[in-house]
Amino acid sequence: MASNQSTVNALLAALANAGPVTARKMFGEYCVYLGTKVIGLVADDEFFLKPTDVGKRLAPKAAAKSPYPGCKPFLLIPKAQWKDHDLMCGLVTATADALPAPKKRKPR
Repeated sequence: MASNQSTVNALLAALANAGPVTARKMFGEYCVYLGTKVIGLVADDEFFLKPTDVGKRLAPKAAAKSPYPGCKPFLLIPKAQWKDHDLMCGLVTATADALPAPKKRKPR
């Protein structure tokens, strides 16, 4: 099931103070970026954050769930927490800081 643009807009609004957060539509769902780093996915109108040790500490009640079949589990951040903008911004910035820099693509 494809996610609604309104869900993505609500998530981006919750993360507005975290920095340059964007979402790119991919296969009916959305990939969420902080700067150039992929920090999570929006699938079936739910936000899945890439799992990191710091993310697990900051969101200990987040369930581990796969956003789609065959995918490794991500941290499912419930919509009720999206209203806590400070928590959400801290969570995504800490996650982005813990993730490695994206690999540079070779020119074709």
